[in-house]
Amino acid sequence: MHAAHEVDSPYAWFRLLVSLVLATIGGCGMYVVVVVLPAVQAEFDVARGVASIPYTMTMIGFGIGGIVMGRLTDRFGITVPVTIGGVAIAAGFVLAAASGSIWSFGLAYGLLVGMLGSSATFSPLVTDISFWFERRRGIAVAICASGNYLAGTFWPPVVQHFVETAGWRQTFVGIGIFCLFTIVPLAQLLRRRAAPAVLAPAFAPAASMAAASRLERLGISSRALLALLCVAGVACCVAMSMPQVHIVAYCGDLGYGPARGAQMLSLMLGFGVLSRIGFGLICDRIGGLRTLLLGSVLQGIALLLFLPFDSLASLFVVSALFGLFQGGIVPSYAIIVREFFPASGAGLRVGLVITATLFGMALGGWLSGVLFDLTGSYDAAFVHGIGWNALNVAIVAWLLLRLRRNERLPGVLRSAVRS
Repeated sequence: MHAAHEVDSPYAWFRLLVSLVLATIGGCGMYVVVVVLPAVQAEFDVARGVASIPYTMTMIGFGIGGIVMGRLTDRFGITVPVTIGGVAIAAGFVLAAASGSIWSFGLAYGLLVGMLGSSATFSPLVTDISFWFERRRGIAVAICASGNYLAGTFWPPVVQHFVETAGWRQTFVGIGIFCLFTIVPLAQLLRRRAAPAVLAPAFAPAASMAAASRLERLGISSRALLALLCVAGVACCVAMSMPQVHIVAYCGDLGYGPARGAQMLSLMLGFGVLSRIGFGLICDRIGGLRTLLLGSVLQGIALLLFLPFDSLASLFVVSALFGLFQGGIVPSYAIIVREFFPASGAGLRVGLVITATLFGMALGGWLSGVLFDLTGSYDAAFVHGIGWNALNVAIVAWLLLRLRRNERLPGVLRSAVRS
């Protein structure tokens, strides 16, 4: 059957299932380094801010890799970048296990696991799956993106167990071998590409015109919108990074132990899976921009709750709420790109915006460690995150207000406003 006839078909749902499994396995790169942060800090005898640098390098690499892998997806389909990613993840974990300093550890992990590895199993997969769904695109993208959070649910407790029983170096070697022999074979199941009618606006004038019409109603250029989405992505994820990156270390500082922190991270990201699916359903009804605003406001509320509550029980509750509130934010960016831009070049554009969110995670993870070193507490880091979250809310609210205002204007006036 021709691929154009398989949009929203059973094959599309099978493809989504494979993509979800790949994203869950390949997403290990984002979370393993968080779990081993206390062990790596102790072994290399460095400050918390320095120990956070490998995570920052990983997220920067993940972001750059998302752009590169998105470009490869546009040209060759999803199988090529995911296969490269599986090999790179394996090599990165093995080399990081053999590292002799925090810098060689960060370089191996950030370059291979982050930039060439896990990056191929997130935004490229999200972009690819968006071509195979039309009526249920929001929920399909949300499910695919949930693999990232399923990774956060699955990997931390497993890694923490093996770190305590076998050590982090042996654990890294085991993870590398596992990823090699699962990711590479699964990638071969995604060889079929979407039809030109789906990918090229010249063959899909209705979809292209719909995106152009939405952009016209917004009243700004495509470049300006892409730039604003990137700034918003940085802001929301600087805020998001504080609990996700430092919850394990935070629990250790409070006397609850890193194992409790790993459990909280797993709980947080488990509720994030539910959040992404729920927000995906919402996104199919209200669109990407409104969904992004809703998630950003709720994330700010959850961050505020971390300040007054630091007992063990309350931290479990707030961690669950944080996961439930913010899980729909990042997938919303992919939906917004597909709503306001043509399908051609979607891999590159989605990669750029997702890269911005990853830079936000990298910046926020590092700054939170620095603020802890300066103040001896994570309170300043939480307040810092809340401020960045407010910037994200302001950008998205402005775009929505502009869209509502311009929808009331005649087309000629909208063109004048845009120019």
